[in-house]
Amino acid sequence: MAATASPGAGGMDGKPRTSPKSVKFLFGGLAGMGATVFVQPLDLVKNRMQLSGEGAKTREYKTSFHALTSILKAEGLRGIYTGLSAGLLRQATYTTTRLGIYTVLFERLTGADGTPPGFLLKALIGMTAGATGAFVGTPAEVALIRMTADGRLPADQRRGYKNVFNALIRIAQEEGVPTLWRGCIPTMARAVVVNAAQLASYSQSKQFLLDSGYFSDNILCHFCASMISGLVTTAASMPVDIVKTRIQNMRMIDGKPEYKNGLDVLMKVVRYEGFFSLWKGFTPYYARLGPHTVLTFIFLEQMNKAYKRLFLSG
Repeated sequence: MAATASPGAGGMDGKPRTSPKSVKFLFGGLAGMGATVFVQPLDLVKNRMQLSGEGAKTREYKTSFHALTSILKAEGLRGIYTGLSAGLLRQATYTTTRLGIYTVLFERLTGADGTPPGFLLKALIGMTAGATGAFVGTPAEVALIRMTADGRLPADQRRGYKNVFNALIRIAQEEGVPTLWRGCIPTMARAVVVNAAQLASYSQSKQFLLDSGYFSDNILCHFCASMISGLVTTAASMPVDIVKTRIQNMRMIDGKPEYKNGLDVLMKVVRYEGFFSLWKGFTPYYARLGPHTVLTFIFLEQMNKAYKRLFLSG
């Protein structure tokens, strides 16, 4: 019985039919985009918090909740979704590239006998894929930062981008094509830190919970380990993230950029705003991680089921 496979259930060799790689990459990008629709307000709040108090100015927002209520009051419900088109393009470029690079490298480094790469090699593959995806997604990231920051500026200083494509065209025309990749180094560094921190902290957290005797290897343990991992990842990556945000949003003053480089951003933030300002926007950044991951997997699962039902069955 087990050896018999129906034409719809498997291929000629009896193996289950699966969707092509291109479809998997497409679904990965679409799933990330679907999740972004729900967490975009948190991204906006995080970016506003990171820019609040810039240049020794008085902080505009006391807390993340204060930022959210202030934005809703001043800009309305539509205001908290400013930059959504850029967030969607970032997912389309970053997630799809990251998945593609990871899959290709993973398959190439898998042994001839089917032995998968070891933990350290998998971590290196993940960091490489993350950094490459971040480079490809940097133009959308620049547009996102600028679009979400616009509402905090006086009307005469706003850039007024209509959507992500308008932003990309105007940035290229007004500031030059290289500006689209402004801040690509900290963007790539953040991707490497996030991948490394997630891998290391998740496995350690899971082991700690199992060793405590209060957890077994089930979904509750995985959820708690993920939340701990998210906390560690957020703490580790936020200083790099604020560097990225400040550099990508900076303007030229008297022909000179506001910041010379990433180190200059860190030094000025610590000097004028305090050491712990490096973690501005911690709450929305952390709150975004969990829902975005969960929603991404839910959407991915539903699309895979629909594809199998429509194209691989019968």
